[in-house]
Amino acid sequence: MSKSRKKGTPEINPKNIKRVAILTGGGDCPGLNAVIRGFVRCCNKVYGWKVIGIKDGFDGILSEDFVEIATGDTRGLQVLGGTILGTSNRGNPMKYPVEEDGIIVTKDVTPQIVKNLNKHKIDVLVTVGGDGTMKIAEAILKMGFPVIGVPKTIDNDLGATDVTFGYNSAVACATNALDKLHTTAESHHRALVLEVMGRDCGWIALEAGIAGGADVILIPEIPFDMDAVNRHIHDRKKSGSRFCIIAVAEGAFPDGGSKVYKKKPGPDGTPGKLGGIADWVADKISFATEIETRVAVLGHLQRGGAPTTFDRVLATRFGVEAGHLIANGEIGKIVCLKGRAIKSYDIKSAIKELKVVNPDGQTVRTAEALGICMGRANKYDKKD
Repeated sequence: MSKSRKKGTPEINPKNIKRVAILTGGGDCPGLNAVIRGFVRCCNKVYGWKVIGIKDGFDGILSEDFVEIATGDTRGLQVLGGTILGTSNRGNPMKYPVEEDGIIVTKDVTPQIVKNLNKHKIDVLVTVGGDGTMKIAEAILKMGFPVIGVPKTIDNDLGATDVTFGYNSAVACATNALDKLHTTAESHHRALVLEVMGRDCGWIALEAGIAGGADVILIPEIPFDMDAVNRHIHDRKKSGSRFCIIAVAEGAFPDGGSKVYKKKPGPDGTPGKLGGIADWVADKISFATEIETRVAVLGHLQRGGAPTTFDRVLATRFGVEAGHLIANGEIGKIVCLKGRAIKSYDIKSAIKELKVVNPDGQTVRTAEALGICMGRANKYDKKD
């Protein structure tokens, strides 16, 4: 167990480790179970540690919902979507809802988190999640408790890693949807708009759009000009293409406008629920081009199902490396992929900024060179 639990100075002696814990936080995604499998097997087989699974993210620490996971419990986990531990994207210990005098208030219960981990003799906590989960992990770290992070998000927006697991599976799902939309769009001479996830970063829409042959791709990083989109569709129509496929990230918005919400952000800072940009775009296309339009929203389909081969391997490597980091005493780190190698960064620096799409980067220019409209004037278009 850690010799020092002073605030901001967590230290461990790897020789004294006996029990390590793992939880999955935030939204689910393909590959979480592969991380658990890799971590458990590494800890059991290589180091002889016991692994304690925490149910339903940080909520499980507060409710003390702990369960031991052994190697035998992980058979076949790499093929399963979701997470056997459950997860939650609402239980933020730094702003946890509690009732006081009949009124719901938010309190910082991080000290209770640390108290419960110590009570169950946990030596190190591994948190698997996105930027929100890692911010909570950093807070626990500052309280003096040893933490290791594993990055997860289908949005691929964590700056420390080249790729997050779950992203490849989400792109494959969106690409498959675009493939299917092509047949019905062409058969009925329609414009079909597919809305995919991507609150602040448009990686899914961009790469799935390129792979799935979209004619228009709209992402948050490039506020789009609806006139440019409609001109592109008109030009396709003139050239004999009587259908159009549009891939749009949920966080995309028109130049000079704002994002579209099903539920707007609260005055207390609670996040809103995005949704509806595909309908907005479809209405504008239908009015300006007189092409019949339809909308498909993938929603949580992008989070479900079995992970792709790439995500199974990456998630497994992340889980194993988390075990190695603990054994090496590298506390406060997050595992990441750089090139083809698994590296590690300080959690604080890893969540400093989002990895957004570069509007003038190579991938965007590739799309435009293919003739895809990115919601702006395309420098590759030939002028009359």
